[in-house]
Amino acid sequence: MTATQPGGSITIAGKRVSRLGLGTMRLTGPGTWADPADRETALSVLRQAVHTYGITHIDTADAYGPHTVEELIRDALYPYADELLVATKVGMARPGPNVWMPHGHPVYLRACVEASLRRLHVERLELCYLHRIDPEVPLVDQLGTLKALQDEGKIGYIGISKVSPEDIRLARKEVTVAAVQNVLNMTDRHDPALELCRDLNIPYVPYRPLDAGTLASARGVLTPLHWLLNLGEHVAPIPGTSRLDHLDQIVASVAVDT
Repeated sequence: MTATQPGGSITIAGKRVSRLGLGTMRLTGPGTWADPADRETALSVLRQAVHTYGITHIDTADAYGPHTVEELIRDALYPYADELLVATKVGMARPGPNVWMPHGHPVYLRACVEASLRRLHVERLELCYLHRIDPEVPLVDQLGTLKALQDEGKIGYIGISKVSPEDIRLARKEVTVAAVQNVLNMTDRHDPALELCRDLNIPYVPYRPLDAGTLASARGVLTPLHWLLNLGEHVAPIPGTSRLDHLDQIVASVAVDT
C-alpha cells in the first residue's frame, strides 16, 4: 500500500486515515440493488483505491445491495490492512430497488450488526453508523443497542448519519459520536452540523460530495472536492464511483495543492 494519503490525513475511529475516502454505494446494480453489472470491475475499483492510491477510509452500508457491497469489500480487501478503516452503516431496510426505510428496532439493529460482522469477516465493526434515525423508535433505544454492542466488543466506534445539530446533541448524551455523515456538496452547501462538528472535534464525512456525479460532469472533479476539503480539517469526503477511470480522476484531483 502506498504511504501517500490522498487529501492528507485525519483521525477517524482511532485511526489516522486518508481524508479522501471512497463511498461504495455505486458498486451495485440499478436502484442500489443486487450485484453490479461488472463484478470484477467493482473489485478492481476497491483494490486500486486502497492498494494503488492509498485510500484508507472505505465507507459502506448493509443496505447497499442490500448486503452486496459488504461482500465485495471482503472479497477484494480481506485480510484488511491495519491502517484500513472499513466503516459500515445499519438501520435501513430495503424492500426493493430505490426503496429505503429507516428501521431502528433494537432487535433489527442487533441482527444487522451480527450479519455485517459475518459478511465483512471481522470480529468488530471498527466504525458503525446508525444509517438513519427511525422516528418510530426512541433514539435512546436505537443508540442504546449500538452502545450495548460496543460494550460487547462487536462495534469499535459509533457514528450517526443524516442528522441535525439537535440530533447530534441528543446522541452525545447516549454515546460518544465518532463521526457524522451528512450530505454536503456545492449544490447542497449549507449544513449547520458542519460547524457544530468542528466545535466538538467530530469528523464530518460528507456523502454525495459530487452530487451523484452531476457536479463532476459540470465542473470536473477538482473544484467540488477542493471546496469540501477547504471547509476544515475535520472534513473527510467520500466520493463514490464504479469506474476505474473516474477513480483515477478523483485521486488526481486531490493531489493538487488545496
